[in-house]
Amino acid sequence: MSQQQGQPQGQKQGLAPRRAALHLLDQVIGEGKLLPELIGEGALQHLSPEDRARAQRLATDTLRGLARADRMLARFLAKTPPLAVRNVLRLCTVELAGGEAAHGVVNAGVEMVARNKRTATMKGLVNAVLRKVAAEGPEGWSKLATPRMPGWLRGPLKDAYGPQVVAGIEAAQFAGAPLDITVKSDPEGWAKRLNGKVLPTGSVRLADGGQVSALDGFEAGAWWVQDAAAALPVQVLAPQAGEKILDLCAAPGGKTMQLAAAGASVTAVDSSEGRMRRVTENLTRTGLAAKTIVADAFAVTEGGYDAILLDAPCSATGTIRRHPDLPYAKDGSEFGALIAQQSGMIDHALTLLKPGGRLVFCTCSLLPDEGEVQVEDALERHQGLTVDRSALDRTGIDPAWQTEEGGLRLRPDFWADIGGMDGFYIACLRKPA
Repeated sequence: MSQQQGQPQGQKQGLAPRRAALHLLDQVIGEGKLLPELIGEGALQHLSPEDRARAQRLATDTLRGLARADRMLARFLAKTPPLAVRNVLRLCTVELAGGEAAHGVVNAGVEMVARNKRTATMKGLVNAVLRKVAAEGPEGWSKLATPRMPGWLRGPLKDAYGPQVVAGIEAAQFAGAPLDITVKSDPEGWAKRLNGKVLPTGSVRLADGGQVSALDGFEAGAWWVQDAAAALPVQVLAPQAGEKILDLCAAPGGKTMQLAAAGASVTAVDSSEGRMRRVTENLTRTGLAAKTIVADAFAVTEGGYDAILLDAPCSATGTIRRHPDLPYAKDGSEFGALIAQQSGMIDHALTLLKPGGRLVFCTCSLLPDEGEVQVEDALERHQGLTVDRSALDRTGIDPAWQTEEGGLRLRPDFWADIGGMDGFYIACLRKPA
């Protein structure tokens, strides 16, 4: 018996990663769940590492291009099919738009619908529609408008930055994100080994990361995955060897590892036991040391820290280029509670800081209420508190990114010609001596 004959039908057609991607889509769009939650709960554990990477890529690509897929499909559908069928059509449409062979994609779409008793009667429709989509091909896809953010997010961002900037942000989100890594040493050398390039701020960017765990240097702990924007808060904090530094809301640990690699004595705190387990695993892999505590940030009472990094819980609206599930799992209703929590965390962190110590506050948000406004309000609440503008004088940081109150505003449309960056706000606050 040949190897192909011995394979289950699903493996021959590449169904396993496609069906896993479909499950992720159903959960995100139908149940409002986030991809990291689903993956953390083991949604892809039954797959090989290669198929896990493919399933995740298929799901994120489909979510990123969902609006375009719906526009293309609307031309060939007399009425909207059930969500389970619609998601099969969307996934396959995005694959076809990406240049995948029509025969395999159409067959896989029909097979996925046929395997579900509730949708099996629609396999003829799926076959007919996908063949029409395949005839349109990537050319038809490229003529469609760039997908827009939902109104609950687009409105506030348009007010803050104007329509032209918002359009640039949406273009960056639709383009997706390359893989950025932070290396312990020798970024130029690792860029050559991994066929990447060193960014102006020192991160290494890979055009095609593929299966991360299979890349040279991963198992040896020479580097870790971290968007270039997410690496900047620690650069702004400028940790020194021997300093006592607290990393609040530390998971998944990229900033903890940066602090430890600088030789600081690091205490990392996060309220999630599962996420903190990931921090510990990353520290072990990279051979770096930090004290890890599973606790709410407000439960930390030991003070005397030279510096504190507070990567506060936020809307995460700056990460949509990497996490296109966010607009489908959120509706903006949590903003008020998050903003109040951030204010309380700033106030609490300042009580743990030595006189003259520095607090870097950051959020991966595009909303000024979770960045610039937080710092402005903190300065009003705390007499003698100042913003250290000189902390932003780092290699690769464009002075134009600095804000009126002294922080750093990063947006996905920055570095658009080389792949963009996550949206972030960063400010270094100095406690009075």
